[in-house]
Amino acid sequence: MYTIGQVSEMFGLPISTLRYYDKEGLFPALQRTSGIRRFSDTEIEALRVIECLKKSGLEIKDIKQFMEWCGQGSETYPQRKELFERQIETVKAEMERMNRVLDLLTYKCWYYEQAIADGNEDRLKAIKPEDMPEEIRLAYENAHQ
Repeated sequence: MYTIGQVSEMFGLPISTLRYYDKEGLFPALQRTSGIRRFSDTEIEALRVIECLKKSGLEIKDIKQFMEWCGQGSETYPQRKELFERQIETVKAEMERMNRVLDLLTYKCWYYEQAIADGNEDRLKAIKPEDMPEEIRLAYENAHQ
């Protein structure tokens, strides 16, 4: 069993967030001893899933629905699986977007490295993608899709 402080430290979450999750019913079997929350391995695993879903862009109300499905048993497996499949697609789309961001940053770092070496941007303003190093050209093209 873990205290709320220990769980807060384990996950790098504020204690207030854990209290909020508890208030929202995300830990239905959470035990209390003399009013002190005691987190078991079940809550720890639930928190791992909650944080994963939250980071994937799911709202608390939808995470709460997921936790309710968990309490309803095996008949909700299809809904739970569908939720995770949707989140996989959401995360993949976000990763593609962030890869374009990363590529633009990579291109701009190269660009300014060249500008520093040249002492100006004159050559760079006229450069065509096919004249860039391949890695930079690919980053440029991906960033400008």
